[in-house]
Formats: sequence, structure tokens, C-alpha cells
Amino acid sequence: MATGIKNGRTSQILQFAHDIDAVAERYAVAITPLMQELIDAERSDGPISKQFVPDARELDSAHGELADPVGDGPHAPVPGIVHRYPDRVLLMPTKICAAYCRFCFRRETVGQQGEALLPARELAAALQYIREHEEIWEVILSGGDPLVLSPRRLDKILTELREIAHVRVVRVHTRVPLVAPEKITRELTEVLRKAAPLFVVLHANHADEFAPQGQAACARLVDAGIPMLGQSVLLRGVNDNAAALEALLRRQVENRIKPYYLHHADRANGTAHFRTGLAQGRALTAGLRGRVSGICQPAYVLDIPGGHGKSPVGPDYVRERSDGVDVRDVNGRWHAYE
Repeated sequence: MATGIKNGRTSQILQFAHDIDAVAERYAVAITPLMQELIDAERSDGPISKQFVPDARELDSAHGELADPVGDGPHAPVPGIVHRYPDRVLLMPTKICAAYCRFCFRRETVGQQGEALLPARELAAALQYIREHEEIWEVILSGGDPLVLSPRRLDKILTELREIAHVRVVRVHTRVPLVAPEKITRELTEVLRKAAPLFVVLHANHADEFAPQGQAACARLVDAGIPMLGQSVLLRGVNDNAAALEALLRRQVENRIKPYYLHHADRANGTAHFRTGLAQGRALTAGLRGRVSGICQPAYVLDIPGGHGKSPVGPDYVRERSDGVDVRDVNGRWHAYE
């Protein structure tokens, strides 16, 4: 009996190793030491494991999945820039992340072979594009994860942006404070602080990601006067139930992070096992309205495939009648207003 169990376990381990190798041949794989600690402490199919440990299902593309599900390509006038909305652009100075999400909508480009950093000539061209387009009010640093850059390199980019008069706000999208909190050093914090007004938008999908080290890193940023927002992805088996979602949103607010976006998972290749139905997401977000504080409420949004941008897809609270308007309460009951 013992031998059979041991051999069965060995077979599972070998299959798991084979799956990782197969996925790693196509998509980037990296797990930070802290995330590995959290994975080791949870059950084998826990919410952190699901987000970072490769799964053979990633090699199967479902109908409707795309290499560029949010349509970055048609809105990229120069390398490193995505200009989808008139008053803001994405600037992507790196394709590297500290840890790679298994559901990433840019999984075909991040962490892949080639230049890890946007080459100097292309970065210069991207910054020149921003200078020439005076309608750009906000620059969003994304990638990859911009906080994997050295403080010196990041400071250079932020300094150049500060010198562009019409750029008034910078946003930094990152997972680093939770997955690699040791990178949130005094030097990096000062680089971000002096670039104000700058917002750090933290990607987190489960309350368990907030290890003590990560919470301390977030506190360093907020204590330095850097406002933080939270964005999450609705993921099957990770946070697609009321208890998990409420715990995540409350954990963000407890760490002085305002929930900003709850994204419906994009149709990236090999991610069907993560996606929920839109109806389920709408029902979950409707339930949040009466259960958690208003400061815990994110906007539930969907990136329309093909590059058409984000649309709010949360529940409806107003319906029109021929003779007036009804408004729905948190219990789902409709009331005549006009």
C-alpha cells in the first residue's frame, strides 16, 4: 500500500514538472520567494498557487481567445506607447515582472525573448511622442511591472515626464509591493514621492496576498504621501465568491488602498479556466453594494475585445418607465422615484 501511494505521488510530481516545462516554453514563469512561501503554506490549489503556478490548461486556447485581447496593437503609435484614450497614454518601459500571473492579458509579450527594457532610442521616441501630444494629461507606467526597474532608471523616466508641462498626473501599475516588498526601499519610495502627483495602483486578487512584509511595503508608500489605488481581476476559483471578494476589498482599505477597478478577466490565450460569466460578476458586485462600505466598492469593468476600451458592466440600478424612473435598492427591490 505504502509503495503504491509513493509511486502515485512520484507520478504526480513528474507530471507537474512536465506541465511547468511545457508552459514555460511558451509563457514566462517566475514566482518570488515570498509568494512561494505563501503558496507552500496554503492548500495545493489555493488562491495564490492558482495565480502563479503554471497549469497545463494554459496551452489550450478556447474559442474567442486572442493574443492581444485588449487590442493594444492598433493603439500603439510608437514602441512602448499605447494611446487609446485622448487624455492619457500607457508608457511601458519594461516587459519584465517580478512574478508572472497565469491569466495575464499581455502574456504573449511580457517576459518573452528579446529586450527586457525598452531600448533607449525607443524610450526617447516614446517620451517625444508624449511631448508632442499636448492632449495627454496623464501617463500610466505599465509593462511588465515598472517597479522592477532600478530607482535610478525609474527616476530618470519620471524626471523627464515631470518636465513635460501638459503631463499633470502619473500612475504606476504594479504588483511589486506585495510580491517583492523588499524592492520598496527608501530610495525607491523617495523617487515616487517626488514625482507627485503620482498614484500607485496595486494589483491584488486575494486577501491572502497581503503578507506582513507586503503590508509594511504598502505602508511605506502611503506614509510617504503616495496615494494607492487597488485593481483586481475576477478569477474563477480565486475570488469569485462573496466572502473572498469582500475580504479582498476590505483588506485593501485596511491598508489605506482605495479599491478602483474589478476587471472581468480578459480573453487571453489559455485562460478560459480563470474566466467567470459576466452574469456571475454582475451578481457578485450587486451583492457588494449592501454588504461592504462604499469606500470598498470598485468599478466592475470589461475591456471590450478589439481595442474598444473599458466599459462599466456592473449591475443596473435605474430603469426608465414611460411616465418616470424606478431605482433599485440594495435588496433588489425597485422603487418609483419620478
